[in-house]
This record gives sequence, C-alpha cells and structure tokens, in this order.
Amino acid sequence: MPNYTATYTDLYQLSMAQVYFNENHHSQKAVFDYYFRKNPYQGGYTVFAGLETLLENLNDFQFSKEELDYLAGQHFEAKFLSYLKDFRFRGSIYSVLEGDVVFPNQPILRVEGSLLEAQLIETFLLNMLNFQSLIATKARRMRYIAPDGVLLDFGLRRAHGPGGYYASRAAFIGGFNGTSNVIAAKQFDIPVSGTMAHSFVQSYDDELQAFRDFAQNRPKNCVLLVDTYNTLKSGLPHAITVAKEMEERGEKLMGIRLDSGDLAYFAKECRKRLDEAGLSYVKIAVSNQLDEYVIKSLQEQEAPIDIYGVGTNLVVGKPDAALGGVYKLVAYNEEPRIKISENIAKITMPYSKQVYRLSLADGPWIGADAVALFDETEFDSIYHPFDQYKSMKIEHLEKEALLQPVMLNGERCHAPKSLQAIADYSAKRFAQLPLEYKRFSNAHHYKVGISKKLRDERDALIKQYKTI
Repeated sequence: MPNYTATYTDLYQLSMAQVYFNENHHSQKAVFDYYFRKNPYQGGYTVFAGLETLLENLNDFQFSKEELDYLAGQHFEAKFLSYLKDFRFRGSIYSVLEGDVVFPNQPILRVEGSLLEAQLIETFLLNMLNFQSLIATKARRMRYIAPDGVLLDFGLRRAHGPGGYYASRAAFIGGFNGTSNVIAAKQFDIPVSGTMAHSFVQSYDDELQAFRDFAQNRPKNCVLLVDTYNTLKSGLPHAITVAKEMEERGEKLMGIRLDSGDLAYFAKECRKRLDEAGLSYVKIAVSNQLDEYVIKSLQEQEAPIDIYGVGTNLVVGKPDAALGGVYKLVAYNEEPRIKISENIAKITMPYSKQVYRLSLADGPWIGADAVALFDETEFDSIYHPFDQYKSMKIEHLEKEALLQPVMLNGERCHAPKSLQAIADYSAKRFAQLPLEYKRFSNAHHYKVGISKKLRDERDALIKQYKTI
C-alpha cells in the first residue's frame, strides 16, 4: 500500500503553507469542515467510511529527508523546509462515527488546528473519506436489496490501482460478507473467499478432471465454475459427479458458480437438478457485472441464488465514480469565515458547529438533522439553509449530538475500532433510517436544517462581505 507521508498531497497545499509560514500566519488557529453536497447514486443517504484510515495514518503524516530534498528542487525555501522537518499533525478532529449514515450539507467532520497543519492534511483527508464513503454506500445498497444473501467483493482486478485495497474495507462496512482480496482480508480481518477462473478449466483437456483435481486439492469451501463450455450439458453434470465423489470421501462441495448467460434461468435449472441429485446443500453463486439493480431483478425473479460475487460496479462506485466531498475553512484566528457564491447552495456555513440527529422520544428518527453553533444547546426550531419560508419546530424531539472528539491535540481519543465493530454499528444505524430514504427511485429528501442563531450569523457575514 502507499506510504502516506505528508507528501501525499497536492502541490498547492504546500505552496499555500509556505506563504502562511513566511507571513507568520501558519500558527493561527483554523477550523475546517468536511461535508458533501449531493448523495451518490441518486439515493437518499451516504454511509460514512474512512475515518479509522485517516486517524491511523495521521500518526505518520510527516516529511522524510528525501522528501524535503525533493521539495527543495521544487523551489521551496530552505527556512520553510527546515520548519517542515518537525511537522506533525497536533490538531483536533471531531467527527460523526464511522459507519453512520450522513446527508448533504451537514458537517461530517471538523478539523481544528494551526492553519498550516489543517491545510496540509486536506488532500489526504478528502482522498480517504470520499472514496471509502462512496464504496460503502454502494455496498449498503446491495445489502439492502439482498438482506439474506452472501455478498462477496471480487473487484480488485478492476479497481483503480491500490484503490481496491480500501474498496474491500469500505464494502465490508457497507454490509459485504467477504472479499477475494487477500491482502485486504489479512490486514483488515475480513473473511477471504474465492473460486476458480475459466483459465483453470481451459488448461485441462477434460473439464471433469479439472473439477476433480481442484476438489481434491481444495476440498474446503470448494466452488466449481460451471459455465466454461456448457453450463447445463457439461459443467453442472460434472460438478454433480464431483460432489458425489466428495461425499464418498466425507467431504461436501460448497457450491457452483455461474458467470455468464441468463443468471436467473440458469440458477433455477441448476437448483432443480442439484436438488434432484440429493445435493440441496450445494449453494449457487453468481457473478458477471452485478450491481444493486441486477441483484434486485434476480430477487424479483425469485432466482435461487445464495452468493453474489460483485466486482467492477462496486469497487469503482459505478456510475458516480466519486463523492464530491469538500473541505472548507469556517473559522480563522477566532473569527468566522465564509465563502460567497452566486450559487446559493455553495455558500459555506461559518463557525464551529454541532450536528444533531432528531428523533421522537421513543426512538424513531424523523428524517431530519439540525446544525447549530457548537456551543448552542437550546433551540426549538430549525430553518431551511436557503429558503427563508421553510422551518420546523423541534422542541418535542430528542437531539443526539453526532460530532464527537476522535483526536485531541494530535492524540487519538479512543483505541482503534475493529472493522467488524464499525460494520455492526453501520448496520445498526442504517436500520434506524426510515424506509422512504432507502428506496432506489425517488428517495425521500432527508432534511438538514440550521438554527436561527447560525442562520442569522451567516446572513450577517454574507451582508458584510457583499458590502466589501
């Protein structure tokens, strides 16, 4: 995997940092928000992922001598590079917990620190959080439509280089059961799974002998790929023969895999013939350009499929390919900061803030979150961020604070969480999301409102800067 040092960044971060240093702005306190403006896949939610990766790697986010020598060749000044020798991230991070469901235009993570250090981690932060949240959301959509199926990540070969490593991690958070990616399985403690390739069968003159050799050498969790030549006339009969031979040895064939053709039709035919052969325990796995819509179609056709091997469409986040998360300065030197735009949706929200999930007293979420100033605890209404005529009374609702301290002064607040714990938390939080936000078509719009005090402070800043 890449070595995530402080040069894992964009050049302009370093260019700005040198200016901050030379003008003695570098140590001034700054506050940045991470958020996004649109859910991926035209959906109603996003699964937040990548936080543990960010926190873990910030400990090593520094410059080596070789890297500083390289930067010297890029016209950075010696005095600035000398300062960077001792660079470490010593700031604080407040965040929604990894695995939670989050929504557009609400702070998901806040960074507080010196202007220089908060600026230098921007690219790495966006790289980790945007990609993993995109993939975790894709995975959760598939888990939602196939609640009882086994979902396996088969996408490493189609991933964008090393992105496949973190795609496997994010998919597990989103509800997948395992991966074919050996290094990710080992390092993240994800169950590893795999079958065989067509090339294995093709390398033999006899398909049956190929199956026999594979089963004898890999009897545990053995899955035979039956569509190399003819699924129903060749592959399946040979798999049944090998399954019977395995029974005689006290073993059991785990499954067969279909990788082409009409998957629903072939799955039904294979299930029928396996059952007739007394092999009802043999599972049926399918692959070949699966996504949530294909899986939904297979479910609606009542295809007897037990295992879905999902590759390309998962690990590249098709069709969106990127989550548009942004990192914006909201306070500097103890003063609020705002970005003005002709596009009202791109006007930033100043000040340090807290986000509250709103629910009824007996627990159900109502489909709205509140954003308020960080030290603001008492407010009974929220307002649409951009429409002055829309508001909601919330005095009767419970408020759960979402932004929690996860790093203070460069030190983690809690021990690292296991990936399984994050995945379990994600499943729990997703289960609390009302159904209308989970549907694939015309998902309900989750409301994010702001307090009156935050709205008034923002509007005053807008007026101030427009006057300038």
